[in-house]
Amino acid sequence: MTNCLTPSPDLTHGFQETNRRLRFWLDSLAPSNDPNARPRPATPQQMSGLLSELMQAGSTLRSLPPENKDAELQKELNDYRGLVERLRDLMPAIHEGLLRERARLEGERNRLVSASQWAEASRQTL
Repeated sequence: MTNCLTPSPDLTHGFQETNRRLRFWLDSLAPSNDPNARPRPATPQQMSGLLSELMQAGSTLRSLPPENKDAELQKELNDYRGLVERLRDLMPAIHEGLLRERARLEGERNRLVSASQWAEASRQTL
């Protein structure tokens, strides 16, 4: 019989993998080896990957026993906490980048609408 306070090795391995994938997504936005680098604009794939990892980890965290004695799992949970804090620190820059991209797309849409209206008006005069 296993002790309910001792998490399985699969749980520790699962958090190792979650941390690896989170680190990948975060490094794709802003490399961790350059703390002064501005984050790149987030792609839908990056945002989806980050959200997926956070939701999966959240589900796993809710199922953990309240007291955890496993040192390896505690290390992984501390690493996870650090990655989430890193994401929190990047969020303002990610948000700013998304707002810039939205403004660019709206400007492009307005340009296309104007060009379409011009083309339509030109057809009517011919």
